[in-house]
Amino acid sequence: MGTTWSVKLVAPAAALIALERGIRARLDEVVAQMSTWETDSDISRYNRAEAGSAHALPAAFAEVLQAALALAADTDGAYDPTIGPLTDLWGFGPAGARTQAPGRAPLAQARERVDWRRLRFDAARNELLQPGGAYLDFSSIAKGYGVDRVADWLLAQGVADCLVEVGGELRAHGRKPDGSAWRIAVEQPGRDDQAAAVIALDGLAIATSGDYRRYFEQSSGAADGARRYSHTLDPRSGAPIDNAVASVTVLHERCMHADALATALTVLGAHAGLAYANRHGLAALFVLRENDGFIARPTPGFVARQRSA
Repeated sequence: MGTTWSVKLVAPAAALIALERGIRARLDEVVAQMSTWETDSDISRYNRAEAGSAHALPAAFAEVLQAALALAADTDGAYDPTIGPLTDLWGFGPAGARTQAPGRAPLAQARERVDWRRLRFDAARNELLQPGGAYLDFSSIAKGYGVDRVADWLLAQGVADCLVEVGGELRAHGRKPDGSAWRIAVEQPGRDDQAAAVIALDGLAIATSGDYRRYFEQSSGAADGARRYSHTLDPRSGAPIDNAVASVTVLHERCMHADALATALTVLGAHAGLAYANRHGLAALFVLRENDGFIARPTPGFVARQRSA
């Protein structure tokens, strides 16, 4: 899926080879179903399919789709799993990077294909209709789902102490061999020597969405220099976000939800995002740009999680 993974765990040496095989098998299944970077994946075949065609989805694919559609409805489209045409157009998908913002005509054409309400999903039969031109992109949710699949499998194998990471999204259980907690630092944008927060994870997942790691810059020719375009796109406008949010971190029992929520809250922005997080009792940390620096705004749920960890 265009990213990396790592797992740290406590287990007998004799079990490590079998555990690694099992971990790879779970991640390979997610990639085979949900990676737009693989041309023969289930999601890529759906994206190329003819209008009106019906597709029986594997159970894992259907589970992720249902979660994505529920969040899209709840955020009124600030989160949208059909964002694929925009992801590629702006150079952040498998189509390849770019250094220039797209023109108005291509952008308008891509936006016509982005609308989660066009999808017709029969949950009883796990069947999804291709309405024509729909391009699903699970990049903001499938990595978290992969973390959950691995963590759940390890727990089922009796591995009580583990830290699972895919593309920077993490979930941890138990303790390190020395008995200390799995402690995770939340990045402070622009500061490698300083953390916005540090939290101990046990039975908890953490995911961060930010606009400062993946982006491209385009010279405007003006005195104020280049304009930066973030990889976090707003499905409603069709453009990269342009708000005060530098990053949003979400804590949740399920990494799939933490992953998707972090993206949704980033797109919603400081005011609407914080209001949404507080209304739903989410544990979220917003890092906002203020003047020439940054300010951290945690929700009460995040503060409570920090104190209890």
